[in-house]
Amino acid sequence: MDEVAEVLSVSQVNRSVKNLIETNLDNLWVLGEIASWTRASSGHCYFTMKDESSQIRCVMFKSDVSKLPVDPDVGMVVRIFGSLGLYEPRGEYQVIVRSLLDEGGEGIWRVAAEKLRKKLQGEGLLDRERKQPLPESINTVGVVTSLGGAALYDILKVIERRSPWTEVIVRDARVQGDKAVEEISEGVKILSESGMVDVLIVARGGGSMEDLWAFNEESVVRAISSSVVPVISAVGHEIDTTLADLVADCRAPTPSAGAEMAVKDGEVLKDQLKMKMESIFLSTKGLLAGLRIQMDKANAQFIGFEDVIVDPIRQSIGRTADELESGIQLVMAGARKDVASVASVMDALSPLGTLTRGYALPRDPQGKILRKVEDIPAGTRFSLKVANGVVGCESLGVEASD
Repeated sequence: MDEVAEVLSVSQVNRSVKNLIETNLDNLWVLGEIASWTRASSGHCYFTMKDESSQIRCVMFKSDVSKLPVDPDVGMVVRIFGSLGLYEPRGEYQVIVRSLLDEGGEGIWRVAAEKLRKKLQGEGLLDRERKQPLPESINTVGVVTSLGGAALYDILKVIERRSPWTEVIVRDARVQGDKAVEEISEGVKILSESGMVDVLIVARGGGSMEDLWAFNEESVVRAISSSVVPVISAVGHEIDTTLADLVADCRAPTPSAGAEMAVKDGEVLKDQLKMKMESIFLSTKGLLAGLRIQMDKANAQFIGFEDVIVDPIRQSIGRTADELESGIQLVMAGARKDVASVASVMDALSPLGTLTRGYALPRDPQGKILRKVEDIPAGTRFSLKVANGVVGCESLGVEASD
């Protein structure tokens, strides 16, 4: 009897194929044309790629889709990177895509950037007329970039060399990756509205368009365009251009160049100051020479007219002084009479004046004036103030008068 061959279930076949595929076809690149593209409500994207004779299904999960600037258009030739997998319930294999690039490497990013550029241009945000000039005097520079990046080092080195007295406030922000857009936008907004900086530099080093993509995102671009202080975009190298460059008030080809735009060279300022001081000195010297000539002319014209001009003035001053002295003497005499009259009245009303006329003033030991006999019952000790002293007394008895 012949040996019976092993019989496999459908699930066993699919699982065996799945293991075979995923073991041998991992980390592969595939080139083809997008034949269809669907974004599900879950955020995952399902699409088909094809060439002249075949097609293959693909899936890109939400976490990887979020890295794309826009969905690719149908008909776009792209390169995908991922691994081949098999969906066991239906026995269908598909590419699980982790990265998607156009055939040129950056086309999908350029398509997204161009769409946003046209939108911003339609709103007037790229117009030259809306750009703010850099201030003549800059005391504090704000910088939005990564604390650990070479861009910050380059900026600080240039400012220290050219303008060491200028203060720098740095807002740390990731310049690439998931959190970059949020942190750059927030950094620009916070420093712009702080009232602490005169100009802002938004910077990072060079890289691919995908590396620099955060500076093409709409929220970053709008944060820069809304800044209340001028913004210098210093992103990438000279060959790199982002939407941040287009909307900023100034565009620098490198972070170092951005710092040079922000602060003036101290040595140049010293030379300019020296030239201005020399100009002021020469102008002042010429002005004084002119004044000296005019004074000499005036003195020459004045000689011979001294008696005619000065003597009448001197006589007038003398008369005025005599009249002023006479007036002062009259006022003083009147004041003396008034003071004497007031003194006489005050003497008449003074309690001391009353005492000199034979009256006395009784007080209890606390100094209170005793006005009635009820205040001095028999046995009360009190004092009498007379004109030239005080008499100690004791009441022997009182008798009220009608």
